[in-house]
Amino acid sequence: MPNQQLNLATKAAWLAYIGGYTQSQVAKRLNVSTAKANRLISLAHANNLVKIFVEGETVKCVALEEQIIQSFKLNSCIVVPNFDNEQSEFNAVGSAGANYLHQLLKKTKDSIIGIGKGRTLCSVIEHLPKTKGNNLQFVSVSGGLTRKFSTNPFDVIHKIAERTSSDAYFLPVPYIAKDKQEKEMLLSQQSVVQMLDFAKTADIYIVGIGSIQSNAHVHETGLIEESTWQTMLNKQAVGDFMGAFLDKDGIKINDKSNNLSLGLTSNDIKGKKVIAIVGGKQKGIATLAALKTNTITDLIIGEESAKQLIENF
Repeated sequence: MPNQQLNLATKAAWLAYIGGYTQSQVAKRLNVSTAKANRLISLAHANNLVKIFVEGETVKCVALEEQIIQSFKLNSCIVVPNFDNEQSEFNAVGSAGANYLHQLLKKTKDSIIGIGKGRTLCSVIEHLPKTKGNNLQFVSVSGGLTRKFSTNPFDVIHKIAERTSSDAYFLPVPYIAKDKQEKEMLLSQQSVVQMLDFAKTADIYIVGIGSIQSNAHVHETGLIEESTWQTMLNKQAVGDFMGAFLDKDGIKINDKSNNLSLGLTSNDIKGKKVIAIVGGKQKGIATLAALKTNTITDLIIGEESAKQLIENF
């Protein structure tokens, strides 16, 4: 089958099964008739592209992947085809991340895996089929409580443990402390120190990257103080990665409020296998900053953010 036809069938399958589009919406998006859209989806089935996940990539995405791998010396990169709305984007990246994670977990045993937080990782776990872990343990790499000390709705540590029938270890502290005194008080707790030390022993880390936007996860869920958020905006931070707000060059913003993280830092996980999964639009610059810390080894990212990443490199 010609590659162009196969790519179109793959795109149609993505739109239908991951994006939640109707056949008429698929037809409109691909500028084909409804009957043609139906045939394309059937073609994807016939070529074994549709399983639990949708396999196959467009040529444009493959080119972006290669460019990103070469530019940042990554082990792997997956660029997920673009969608019109942000929720579909999260679903698409979540599905691709679940596919990657499912394959990784099947060949990983007797390991500790560090897990981050956020909407993208939550989507990954929602798309992950139930599987039996090979003596795996999952541990939070950052605090999972909001400023009101309520559970973060996008904390995924317990969800992934349930999906894999594995043990999970939650870090019961805020993502970022209110001030220096609160940080010192929390880090004086032996249970917190033991959990952080345990997280540092992980073999693999699966993390997200936050962008400084009006709907940023850390801001919307109350994981940081409003004053800290405003400070980072004023000092032109572009995103947060492993508890640190970074500028466009990947340099940690110089401010006392940027030293209040209660989880692992990028230095703690450097040298390990670190998989960053980035959902949502306009995450390219934040991802570029995180990549410049030379911590990430593998990347899964949406097409629009991947293009923005390369354009600003």
